[in-house]
Amino acid sequence: MILRYFRFTAFLIAITGTLAFIGCNNQDPSDSDHSDEIGNRKSPIAVSSVKTNGTYIKVVYGQPYRKGRTIFGDLLPWGEVWRTGANEATEITITKSVLMGTEAIPSGTYSLFTIPQPDSMTIILNHELGLWGAEDYNPQRDYKRITFPVEKLDVPAEAFTIEFTEPNQGTTNMRLKWGVVKVDVPIRFFGE
Repeated sequence: MILRYFRFTAFLIAITGTLAFIGCNNQDPSDSDHSDEIGNRKSPIAVSSVKTNGTYIKVVYGQPYRKGRTIFGDLLPWGEVWRTGANEATEITITKSVLMGTEAIPSGTYSLFTIPQPDSMTIILNHELGLWGAEDYNPQRDYKRITFPVEKLDVPAEAFTIEFTEPNQGTTNMRLKWGVVKVDVPIRFFGE
């Protein structure tokens, strides 16, 4: 009786493991964006943050590399919603209300999408979280859209980077740069 129980348990474990393996590997090979979901990502995950007087802002994003490509206007077409990185949609967490550009942004976590244009970039804060790229982006879930001017870099940035400048008099810039494009998003901390 005990031997039969152990054989049956081993059989169930073997079947469960096989089904799990098939489920994990049953992906459409043409779906290159999702091939990295399981863990062998081509673009690493990056985190950028800033903290001042009790307000903390953190951005988590996939960091793709240029690899000799023309990024904006080619790889990323003008006027189309971009996930602002690679892999999952970029997410920004703000622990206390801030002023982003001229718009008040309450504390919370948002998906951060962008729409590149030749002379500007629209930053989109969206309430939908846990998205893969911009595939299921829903503009009806947008909280704010704010447009900022684009600057040209003299030296191309190989890796897409989001970074914060050192806070100065209650203000920081969230800087996005890739290829020859740089966008500064001014953020003011309330109460400073």
